[in-house]
Amino acid sequence: MMLQIKEITLMHMSKQSIQLYRLRYLLLFIITVMLWSCGSKEHDDLSGTFQFSGIEIGGVKNAESYVEIDPNLHITLTFSEEINQSSIKDNITLQKISSGPIALTFSIQDKTVILQTTEKLDIFTAYQLIINTGLKSSTGNRIQMGKVFSISTGIDNIDKFPRITDEELLTLVQKQTFRYFWDFGHPVSGMARERSSSGDIVTTGGTGFGIMAMIVAAEREFIDRRATVERLLRIVRFLKNDANTYHGAFAHWINGTTGRTQPFSEKDNGADLVETSFLFQGLLAARSYFTGEDPEEKELRERITQLWESVEWNWFQRNEEVLYWHWSPDYGWEMNHKIKGWNESLITYVLAASSPTFPIDKSVYDNGWADQGSIRNNGFYYDFKLPLGSSYGGPLFFAHYSFLGLNPKNLKDQYADYWQQNVHHTKINHAYCHENPSNYLGYSEVCWGLTASDGNTGYSAHSPTNDKGVIAPTAALSSMPYTPDESMDALHFFYYKMGDKLWKEHGFMDAFNLNAGWYANDFLAIDQGPIIVMIENHRTELLWNLFMDIPEIQTGLTRLGFTF
Repeated sequence: MMLQIKEITLMHMSKQSIQLYRLRYLLLFIITVMLWSCGSKEHDDLSGTFQFSGIEIGGVKNAESYVEIDPNLHITLTFSEEINQSSIKDNITLQKISSGPIALTFSIQDKTVILQTTEKLDIFTAYQLIINTGLKSSTGNRIQMGKVFSISTGIDNIDKFPRITDEELLTLVQKQTFRYFWDFGHPVSGMARERSSSGDIVTTGGTGFGIMAMIVAAEREFIDRRATVERLLRIVRFLKNDANTYHGAFAHWINGTTGRTQPFSEKDNGADLVETSFLFQGLLAARSYFTGEDPEEKELRERITQLWESVEWNWFQRNEEVLYWHWSPDYGWEMNHKIKGWNESLITYVLAASSPTFPIDKSVYDNGWADQGSIRNNGFYYDFKLPLGSSYGGPLFFAHYSFLGLNPKNLKDQYADYWQQNVHHTKINHAYCHENPSNYLGYSEVCWGLTASDGNTGYSAHSPTNDKGVIAPTAALSSMPYTPDESMDALHFFYYKMGDKLWKEHGFMDAFNLNAGWYANDFLAIDQGPIIVMIENHRTELLWNLFMDIPEIQTGLTRLGFTF
């Protein structure tokens, strides 16, 4: 009867009034059902009395997120009521971001739950602790509100390798990193492979770095001196007899079996003057070191001199007051890349000015490399004055590649004090990583170093202005002469704390990104070589002394206006 009266009443209402009336009726119906449900309340649906009270991780209580947590995770949770043990497993979970749940053990003490992982968590990795609303108390009450906590692990304090003295550690790093060039050198040419996955592709510049590493190895008796000379003779004979040359210069990449140029890019299939200069920095240092009177060492010196005097450095001016990086037999000067401004290429101008056969004039250095003085910076970053280059100094290899042989101590010209340049550049890089403005996992005063390296998104010249969360061990370790304390701290961290995640059969892996949980699976010649050489320059200045004692280099530096 009630329904019939309502229908009759609706017939005399407007359409808008009918809709409003139906909405009110629907709301009344929903409220009635809800009240009925609460009135009958099943024992396990009670809410409002069972609540989450607190959390403690690593001595820190009730934070929304936890960072730098010991991977041996220990979590204490407290609640307002005693916990129903059977509801814990599915409703308190720990999971790695973008991965599955982590196995946990639970210990219940009245209103407290203690969680521990069955295995140590990954270092510098992001996790989430989730408390679901399905969690119940011992009386069947459901928790009033769920919670999600962000947890990122740090490093655990356990050494992954036995402690040794710092001198022993430096020797170990040099010796094991050297194995890249000795054990993995190309079997035909003897030259350094570009990377550990390069097959027949060898690298001109990386070979120069490897030659300097061989000098260190011979000096420290990692290998026999005669065996070193034999390997170097194999390299220089191959360069002389088999490798393509372009006005005396070599390509960036070479096929280690045939000697033919392997294009670095479509139009970069000819001369690379900068890579050539890295090669000759090493060759001339070898000529300076292997001074014996036996036939093999004599031949080595003679062949290096022949190659050195064949490079037509001034031809790469193109009749201008600047040097050009590339020339191709197919594309000529189309790359059109002038070597100028502050980067890794100071050694190219020094060698070009030092050539006894095809030297450049000082005007080429001033107008080309120094760009009429615009090379200067003189800005302050983290209170360190930077004489040259771009903001924050750029990638750290700028302070390494040219200075494997060039000694920046007391090296000055009208543009800079080069010791100040390299020390301040390195300290800026260290201070930036310590500050960590992008909040990348792992960055700290002991985990630092941005330079060109592999990365989880590809190869890049990492720097404070191109920071992708990628740390390369070569950056800090090759800076050992400039920041001995900070670099040694980094070495301790990489070796003892990160352990075999980084330390492998040929030294440290190229790079890592803890934010992405990524570790390189390759070694790169141009990153391994500077580690060995610059550690040696820090310890004995061996390569600096050998290179700076070369008469042609002294002539070239003087020609360009340097004091040293």
